[in-house]
Amino acid sequence: MHRFHRPVFVAGCTALLATPLFAQVTAAKRPMAWMDAQHMRSAGAAAVSADGKQVLYTITTPDWKEAKSQSDIYLVSAEQGLPSTRQLTFTRDKNESSPRWLPGAQAFVFASNREAPTAQAAQQQLFVMRPDGGEARRITDAKEGVSTFAISGDGKWLVYRSGKADDEQLYALAITTVMSGAPVDSMKAAQISKHPTGVGLWRFAPDSKHVYFVTADTVDKDEKARVEKKFTVNVRNPEMPTSSLWSIDLSSASARPAMRLTRDTSYSISGFTISPDSRYIGFTGIANNRYKRNVTEQNIYGDLYLLDTQGGAIERLTNNLETAESALSFSPDSRTIAFSASTDMTAYNMRNSRVYLRGVADKGGAWRKIGDLDADVTADFWSRDGKTIYFNEGLKATAQLYALDVASGAVKAVTDVKAVVSVSEDEDSRRLMINYQDPTTPSMLYTVRSIDDLPIKSKWVALTDANAWVREQLALGEETEVTWKSKDGTMVGGVLVKPVGYVPGKKYPLLVAIHGGPAAADLLSFNGGYGAQSYAGQGWVILQPNYRGSTNYGEKHKNGIVGNYFPPGFEDIMTGVDALIAQGMVDSTKMGVLGWSAGGHWSNWILTHTNRFKAISTGAGTSNWISMYAQSDVQRNRQFYLGDKLPYDNFDAYWNQSPIKYIKNAKTPTMIHVVDGDPRVPSPQSIELHMALKRLGVPTELFMYPGQSHGIPDARNRLVKSTAEMAWMNYYVLGSGQKFEWREVLKTLEDAPAETKPTIRGM
Repeated sequence: MHRFHRPVFVAGCTALLATPLFAQVTAAKRPMAWMDAQHMRSAGAAAVSADGKQVLYTITTPDWKEAKSQSDIYLVSAEQGLPSTRQLTFTRDKNESSPRWLPGAQAFVFASNREAPTAQAAQQQLFVMRPDGGEARRITDAKEGVSTFAISGDGKWLVYRSGKADDEQLYALAITTVMSGAPVDSMKAAQISKHPTGVGLWRFAPDSKHVYFVTADTVDKDEKARVEKKFTVNVRNPEMPTSSLWSIDLSSASARPAMRLTRDTSYSISGFTISPDSRYIGFTGIANNRYKRNVTEQNIYGDLYLLDTQGGAIERLTNNLETAESALSFSPDSRTIAFSASTDMTAYNMRNSRVYLRGVADKGGAWRKIGDLDADVTADFWSRDGKTIYFNEGLKATAQLYALDVASGAVKAVTDVKAVVSVSEDEDSRRLMINYQDPTTPSMLYTVRSIDDLPIKSKWVALTDANAWVREQLALGEETEVTWKSKDGTMVGGVLVKPVGYVPGKKYPLLVAIHGGPAAADLLSFNGGYGAQSYAGQGWVILQPNYRGSTNYGEKHKNGIVGNYFPPGFEDIMTGVDALIAQGMVDSTKMGVLGWSAGGHWSNWILTHTNRFKAISTGAGTSNWISMYAQSDVQRNRQFYLGDKLPYDNFDAYWNQSPIKYIKNAKTPTMIHVVDGDPRVPSPQSIELHMALKRLGVPTELFMYPGQSHGIPDARNRLVKSTAEMAWMNYYVLGSGQKFEWREVLKTLEDAPAETKPTIRGM
């Protein structure tokens, strides 16, 4: 059992000791329900006109009954904001996506399946439309549809990719032809690539003279044939061909052989960036080892290279065994290169990132490391004069924009909001775009003209408000940032959500919602903590602890669990619970805990190390680190956290930190959730835990969801998980209702195909 440690409260951000009154629920509003989250719309794909005056974007609306979503295109003035919003497309069961402005902003191009036959519902073609209204006109007739497209910087060409898998090629349409109004059957695109292995990742050079692309050097025809003939065996980390960088000269719109730019077969190219003057290409080369090219770990075995397109010389910029670098970033004048990586690049670690700078022409020169912030310093975009690099980073329970002075290395915050912001710059118009959300505001898009306006929220212009109904209809629990002192004196932070209609002095049931990662953090966002507002609407207090191992609280906090994975975070969580009890807010006899991924790991540790909770719901959590090491698609970071040795060299280190070792201590009724084909925390971990609890007589249920992802892939089953989880908490924590009744979700699931329903392993 966990021993009680009296909490010590601190001043600063809203402390657990200080609790302002919360407004009473009004008759006009209702608490948030699980289905509300399923109906949330999302805005995306923002495209700013070159003059910065207009913004195109999409709104995606979920269709619960049909288990799909539908998107349309909208237009808004960047200067007038929301009042100027107009919907431009109105397809009910088709989608419009990826709007892109044509030169002069007289028209725009977008992708859509609006004319696709039912049998080819996913196939997209390109359409052109005027922003002042009128019908869209189709401009492509690609047999296999269009997968990606772009418009050249000089405004002369529209290039798109189309073709069968592993054989997609590039095609070009002159913008004058696109704007001509000619019927689609007369607008024959010119094929500009005939590459034997197709075209993969591609992009225009800024000067529009070349297209660069990455593709495999060879295609295994036997491998392709066996898949086509339904031999569906999957080989783990299969051998893969080398991928190289190629270029296509755009001096004329006709098919021509591509020029190969890289020939070193010791690495494969995974991504690239092009300097603003189009002379240099920075790319990442991943070691050509079938296990090091594992999709989830390849970045730690990659290095950066610089290609001079004038002559083709390639310089290797880094040579690190197990350190991940970001993509290369060029200054606006193309004279300086930068990337971000660990402050200690000698081996795999979780040290804070720093920015490394060097002159492009300083071949073999030393890198200058800058960034005086106890957080990850990265390079998102540069100021026009190249004197400042801006980056987005978390700060405790918020996310802010920071400015890095290139000359001095000093960092200062640009924004200071009790919210989550992410700022980007549109390359052509230089307009700043702000994604914003806070505890009462679902994600919205704003804009400002200059960096000087960013600190002043009243100067932001709101461009989207996809879920205005939230403010009008829902009563939300008050959400604040809180801090407390852990057992060893470490200060810990997190997010606290109070019940809707909170009454000071009254004790409420507590739900501890533990985030995943562990290198992540719960923020002052909208409805975080696995849908915390739905619990707040039912009278729960929700604590979202940013325990040791979390980001946003400094390097020491982030690395505080290395070699001793669970105990520090466990004490952080439990002392946060103790603080709420001591404050008189929480009924200590009515507490539950839940989490997913790393949150599931900690839920399993709590299960085997304290009986103070009445119910647990654990999702995709580990039970046995020894078996987990090989089962997962991630190994190196497990090794780092658990002692930096292979399990085969030190089984005890892995076993002593495994919840299953202590399973006989478990007494708490535990619901378990996992996706059947989860690659990150494979389902055998959950099955092992479930069987142990069954044999020990601990009440348990195991819900197995179909899919091959780390999270539950379809909306209906996410609703099942949430509904079943709350029923479990109500039954065991509050002593009310049934553990789970299908009638609670059947009214929304009755039209779902049978194969989307989860398998339930009961008691």
